[in-house]
Amino acid sequence: MSHPGPHAPQAPGGRRWQAPQALERPTLARHAARPAEAKGTGIHWLRTLQAKGSQRLAAAHLRHQPVNARPPGLHLIALDTSGSMQRGGRLAWAKGYAARLIEQAARAGDHVALLCFGGQGVQLLLPPGPARVAGSARVRPVGGGGGTPLVACLREAERLLRKARHARGENCLWLLTDGRTLEQPMAPAAAGHIVVVDFDDPLKPVGRCAAWAERWHAEHRLPV
Repeated sequence: MSHPGPHAPQAPGGRRWQAPQALERPTLARHAARPAEAKGTGIHWLRTLQAKGSQRLAAAHLRHQPVNARPPGLHLIALDTSGSMQRGGRLAWAKGYAARLIEQAARAGDHVALLCFGGQGVQLLLPPGPARVAGSARVRPVGGGGGTPLVACLREAERLLRKARHARGENCLWLLTDGRTLEQPMAPAAAGHIVVVDFDDPLKPVGRCAAWAERWHAEHRLPV
């Protein structure tokens, strides 16, 4: 969850990408701290996401649970760094999105892991562990290029999620990609909740991200 300024970069054709501040979850993270201190409860992230669905976040969607009963959840971020993501500034925008997720996980007291997949294969940039705001700096130097080893990435995500499942609370897989691959991936069975963040070309979309989300019963989210 390092960032662009108030003037958002433009996608191909002049369409603007909206700034990461528009994400619902950073807003949720900012509001979660006060109730936790005042009422002894914290936000239950996965139930809140499930209640929200495709709607804009509202107070009615928030799900709480006692802080002392809430083990830290794991947010596993899978970042596509393939060559197609370099077009139109999409990789830079996805990196900003990933950094924002790391920061908000740190504020919520959750754990985080970061996988990158591209021409260099699948790389574990941040192993599963307590999220730190400083961890977002690991995203900045990430380069791009090459193919899209999505199946291999999700296989590694499955391994990490299974390993962490009994040691932590619920988990969420965040897949940040443009869907420009002919691979037919299966959703990691160990993922408690999946969010596919669609960085496809808004002018000539291939629609694979939405198709995967539908097949996986996952949430499909646009970064705009």
